[in-house]
Amino acid sequence: MNTMSVKLIRKWAARVQRAGIASVVAAGLSSAPALADPPKFTIELNKLEAQAKSCRAYFVVGNENPVDYEGLKLVLVPFQPDGIVISKLISVNLAPLKASKKTVKQLDFESVSCDEIGSLLINDVTECKTASGPVTDCLQGIVASSLSKVQLLK
Repeated sequence: MNTMSVKLIRKWAARVQRAGIASVVAAGLSSAPALADPPKFTIELNKLEAQAKSCRAYFVVGNENPVDYEGLKLVLVPFQPDGIVISKLISVNLAPLKASKKTVKQLDFESVSCDEIGSLLINDVTECKTASGPVTDCLQGIVASSLSKVQLLK
């Protein structure tokens, strides 16, 4: 619950208590489900490495959650150093991700040289799921960073 909701509930509970039915309110408040925070992931662009006809990117992905993730599919958009979009969207699945663990993943950008990439945008999360099923708000919980001269943005 957000702070405003808690304040409103407390004011309402005080009025109800004055009316003499505090036990009903207490029972209702104690059984109210707590809203979960979005899952937390750290995604670091560690380095880019030139290949024959592509650019290989190394990512360090931290699953800061107490559960394994079977799916974490992102849509990446590479931008040239001058800010112009390279004409492709790249879909990558960073899973599987073990609970509370960092993992190194690599991705090859086919037909793109490393010199053509000025920044990478995490445009969207198209799949985020655990063994229990789909998870919402995964994009919100991503913290992006880069050790490379190429920025990783969200």
